[in-house]
Amino acid sequence: MLTYLQFVPLFTAFFVALILLVVMTPLAHQFGLVDQPSARKRHAGIVPLTGGVAIFMAVLVASVATDVWMKNNPLFFTASAFIVLLGMLDDRFDLSAKGRLMCQFGVAAIMAWSAQNYITSLGNIFGTGEVLLGLSGYFFTIICVVGVINAFNMIDGIDGLAGGMSLVILLTVSGFLVFTGHGASIMEPLIIVAAIVPFLAFNLSWKGFRGNKIFMGDAGSMFVGLTIVWLLVDHTQGETAAFRPITAVWLVGLPLMDMAAIMYRRARKGQSMLKPDRQHLHNIFMRAGLSSRKSLVAILMLGACYCLIGILGEVYQVPEAIMFWCFIGLLVVYSLVIQHIWSVLRFVKRVTA
Repeated sequence: MLTYLQFVPLFTAFFVALILLVVMTPLAHQFGLVDQPSARKRHAGIVPLTGGVAIFMAVLVASVATDVWMKNNPLFFTASAFIVLLGMLDDRFDLSAKGRLMCQFGVAAIMAWSAQNYITSLGNIFGTGEVLLGLSGYFFTIICVVGVINAFNMIDGIDGLAGGMSLVILLTVSGFLVFTGHGASIMEPLIIVAAIVPFLAFNLSWKGFRGNKIFMGDAGSMFVGLTIVWLLVDHTQGETAAFRPITAVWLVGLPLMDMAAIMYRRARKGQSMLKPDRQHLHNIFMRAGLSSRKSLVAILMLGACYCLIGILGEVYQVPEAIMFWCFIGLLVVYSLVIQHIWSVLRFVKRVTA
């Protein structure tokens, strides 16, 4: 690992993010890029929504200055710039869900068509041989990219959740790259990690950063979602893949399941599946009596368990079909539990009383 680890890009990303988070705060108020308390957003005071912009700019500056990633992935930054701009416009003007979705499809097309980073194989997920997608892989990839982007956008509901979940997944990807002989690519996820850490310091009000809360905003949640799905596709396809496609699904399993359960519940009620509400996993934890910080820890531990399943499946080479159907089974159970969560919680309280 130390052979491929470069500290200059990491320090550059860290300190550029730190400086931008401070410098951009007054600009956020000046341009109206702030989040105000409402019935759905229950936080204290007006909070800048510049975390995502700072993270993106820090990664861009560090990559260009040190030639770590930009040299081989200019289209990644092109797609990222569009998604960050879309997020900023959404944060400022509250764009329509359909308009935002169309733009996300355009960004996904840059990744799949222009960058040629698309899913060609699903692996042997049905136990009948490798599932090759051919040209349909382009369209399947676009759907997957939009899904992951929105999964991270939806999960960003309490302090530290989107950033913390991103760290769990990116560090897991880093571990896979090292232990599967792909250490040369380790700087890709780590440079994102380095840029996210200073944001979390402000967002979670760590000691020395209190009184300067900053939110990631849609720009940030969509950027980390795009980054993660870009890396997962890149490292699960081709002859030199670092891990199997089904393993990647487990790594982002919790955000995907939460999104799927929410959209299913909204559809059953005849509501728009893109309509925001307060029925996400973090809302349920908090309504069950946990504090915001305890809810964060619980959800991150749950997300880490999903990653652990992916790790164990990869290490012990559990058949892909078993991994796939276990994921589908867990998705069904998760959705059923979420649909009847209050009955489940009342039952748990009676049993543990």
